[in-house]
Amino acid sequence: MATTDPVENLQALIRCRSVTPTEGGALSTLEAALTSLGFRVERMVATAEGTPDVENLYARLGTEGPHLMFAGHTDVVPPGDEASWSHPPFAAEIADGMLYGRGAVDMKGGIACFVAAVARHLEKHGAPRGSISLLITGDEEGPAVNGTEKLLTWAAEKGETWDACLVGEPTNPDALGDMIKIGRRGSLSGKITVHGVQGHAAYPHLADNPLRGLLQLTHALMDPPFDHGTDDFQPSNLEVTTIDAGNPAVNVIPAKATAAFNIRFNDSWTADSLKAEIIRRLDLAAGPLRHRLERASEPCLPDPQQCPDSLAFRSHRNGHRTDASSLHHRRHVGRAVHQGLLPGCGVRPRGPDHAHGGRARCRGGPRDADPYLRRLHCQMVRSCPG
Repeated sequence: MATTDPVENLQALIRCRSVTPTEGGALSTLEAALTSLGFRVERMVATAEGTPDVENLYARLGTEGPHLMFAGHTDVVPPGDEASWSHPPFAAEIADGMLYGRGAVDMKGGIACFVAAVARHLEKHGAPRGSISLLITGDEEGPAVNGTEKLLTWAAEKGETWDACLVGEPTNPDALGDMIKIGRRGSLSGKITVHGVQGHAAYPHLADNPLRGLLQLTHALMDPPFDHGTDDFQPSNLEVTTIDAGNPAVNVIPAKATAAFNIRFNDSWTADSLKAEIIRRLDLAAGPLRHRLERASEPCLPDPQQCPDSLAFRSHRNGHRTDASSLHHRRHVGRAVHQGLLPGCGVRPRGPDHAHGGRARCRGGPRDADPYLRRLHCQMVRSCPG
């Protein structure tokens, strides 16, 4: 990992298959680079019942204040069908000035730039007066219960304190600094399970297809819209993210079907009012089907100290009930100081940029990150004079 070159840094990280919650070599690659720069690096493993163990990394350069911390994550979402990628998702190939790979935008690119920024600062100015640290989790794209929150607690218990935090998430859609976040939408996830009666497709009168009821419920959640947006946020939006009947046979009616959904909601709603609306819609669509809301806690509204939750909704055509899965609590370090990535970076899956699509890529040569690095350098100089 060539620490002064952000593109080579990014290629080294992308080539690590760190699909959440697997470390995949990404933290080891980062550790080697930071150790060569003089950082003291520690790895901690966070655990929670019902979730995979997750490796996290904390590295610090310096012992005095002021203290600038960079927060991020090396885990990435699954690539999907790798054959459908124009370039292999973990090869980090460069073609026509674009670097292709899973995590190029979210958010190995930000980590690559920050490492390069620190390396260039040390090369030109020597060690800063103060401290620089990296707080990197491997559990941002998954359940996010063994990541940033536990890593922050672990570091704080060791006496770590910070004066400023920079998060390298790719929130600038077109150019560096073109968007400043004043808040963050709420995020609420849920799961619906409908039980039916398994049977042969040739004898539907002897079976009860749960998919019919499931589609009825998911349609009720998606239409009509929850709202039309506010002055500060776009309209709240619900997406059904999975539908699964666990049935490989095309001529068998499944015994049950499940669907998962996620809502990103604005400040038109509170946790309680949104949950009430979800239950109202499901009640109306379910009719005689039985259901219950297992548990819920306050989701993440613009206050970054709150955390989103997950609810579970069970509809049962046969009247039985089962326990819901555990809640997915998710908390990130507040989006503070600055957010950005390589100038011109983006993902273009045939339309608007986003970070989890099938053609994750970013444009940039070895020196294209200089404007970004200069801003980081200025921030570090302001936070850590000398």
